[in-house]
Amino acid sequence: MFENKEEKERLILVGIGEESSLDELEELIYTAKATVVGRMLQNREMVHPGTYLGSGKLQELRELIEELDATGIVCDDELSPAQIRNMEDVLQIKILDRTLVILDIFAARANTHEGKIQVELAQLKYRATRLVGMRRSLSRLGGGIGTRGPGEKKLEMDRRLIHNRISQLKAELKEVMTHREITRGRRDKNKIPVIALVGYTNAGKSTLFNYLTGAGVLEEDKLFATLDPAVRQVELEEGQKILLTDTVGFIHKLPHHLVEAFRSTLEEAKYADIILHVVDTTSPQMEMHMHVVYETLAELGVVDKPILTVFNKIDLLEQPQVLKDLKAKKTFQISAKTGRGVDALLAGINEELTKNQVYVEKLFPYERVGEIQVIRQYGQLLSEEYTEDGVVVTAYVPIEIYNKYNI
Repeated sequence: MFENKEEKERLILVGIGEESSLDELEELIYTAKATVVGRMLQNREMVHPGTYLGSGKLQELRELIEELDATGIVCDDELSPAQIRNMEDVLQIKILDRTLVILDIFAARANTHEGKIQVELAQLKYRATRLVGMRRSLSRLGGGIGTRGPGEKKLEMDRRLIHNRISQLKAELKEVMTHREITRGRRDKNKIPVIALVGYTNAGKSTLFNYLTGAGVLEEDKLFATLDPAVRQVELEEGQKILLTDTVGFIHKLPHHLVEAFRSTLEEAKYADIILHVVDTTSPQMEMHMHVVYETLAELGVVDKPILTVFNKIDLLEQPQVLKDLKAKKTFQISAKTGRGVDALLAGINEELTKNQVYVEKLFPYERVGEIQVIRQYGQLLSEEYTEDGVVVTAYVPIEIYNKYNI
């Protein structure tokens, strides 16, 4: 696991710029089951191209390592192979970066075949360019962050073997993506609306998903508690059936290798009818988190989708706050834990869905009564009244179904 000689790794966090970014990095280290023993922040506009920190700060860091008896340092950005080597030469200690920590957490949390393929592919792409530096770091370790997943054995393969493995994983992932596209095609054929939950990691997406579906998806107060997407059918009070899909949480500086590897999973949002953007109202970095979500959605090509923003965890706010999202069509304040405000959210979803539906009030003769089943399957059957001449129905029906079946 992550333990080395039954002791957790003792790590020092190192960053450039804002303290808040190190706060999130500390959460990542906690999720990776290691211990943070110290911090060092340098106030400069950009990282040093050769050693990440300036020479003076590096010497301070060397003294801090000895003082705190640290076993490694973690930089809050992705390091180049040269930076890893140069820092190791000066500090003589294990060097990790933010990307490697996130990859390690993903490796620990991936349970499905697809998830494991995606994580290993991202890890190997990251490590393929860093074999020299990584070998020296890992040669001194019996375990710890960076050794999960493909592990030290695979790192010792030469570049040719690693690239062969990457090609093999890409082929496997292509098959999985084909299966996912077939599944999406079936959903389109059934015309059941798809609602995608997106949000910054630990915003409460899985809690809301469980509340609405009873699915029992893992909920933890940790970053990236769940990686594998889940899809469940939910029936609204008005009779409208929807498919609710939970996606991987976003995070600041999400490694590009992960975005690429998890693209087929993350793109669930691209094919959804409505995006539910879940926001943690208790986070001091709420505005930044919202910005990261919209930035990631744009990177994935998710545009022109109706977005309903869900301000979650309002039960934990000490005082009412003015909560706004100018990019959302509507906003809702809820507690996914207690259910407060969820009814209003579901009503809002239903209202948004009916915008693309036709209101129908029609008499179906008894010889055509079977057509009502189409309405039940694809639309919202509001009422049906049996008369001498047939069944009088009021309903909302998707425009495509209305035209296809001439309802």
